[in-house]
Amino acid sequence: MVELLLETGDVDIDSVDQDGRTPLSYAAESGSEAIVKLLLETGDVDIDSVDQYGRTPLSYIAESGSEAVFKLLLETGEVDINSKDHESRTPLSHAAENGKETMVKLLLETGVVDVDSKDNLGQAPLLYAAMDRYETVVKLLLKGKADVDSKDNDGQTPMSRAIEGGHEGVVKLLQSFSSE
Repeated sequence: MVELLLETGDVDIDSVDQDGRTPLSYAAESGSEAIVKLLLETGDVDIDSVDQYGRTPLSYIAESGSEAVFKLLLETGEVDINSKDHESRTPLSHAAENGKETMVKLLLETGVVDVDSKDNLGQAPLLYAAMDRYETVVKLLLKGKADVDSKDNDGQTPMSRAIEGGHEGVVKLLQSFSSE
């Protein structure tokens, strides 16, 4: 259906709904790899379209989407991996909070992701991963040189959040990196 619509040439592929979301944003979030490919192949799609919340397609994918679609957007080389939404959250922040190991790894491999980017609450991706018990993500972020002692607006660190949540494995990881 999408292919037929695109063939007509009368389709605004960057049309927005009441929330400012585009077809690419929805296709990406839902993991529709074939539709994302079709939209990208037009060469006319705004890969970094921003909705009313300041979220981009990459931001939505990082939170809940498909790894294959995430890779597709990264491979274009045109996506802003450090884009911030209205809460100052980045795609890395969303991926870390949701335990998306492969997405965190891919973002770190770009070499240009801001690993310590803080949101409006002063929380960096490492803090999100630590308080949500994602050991592998914590390890990836620490190897990516995340600041183990970063404090949020309440003075909490990844260590204090991990201790508060009783996440023993994360606490041990953080201890091993803070002693290096």
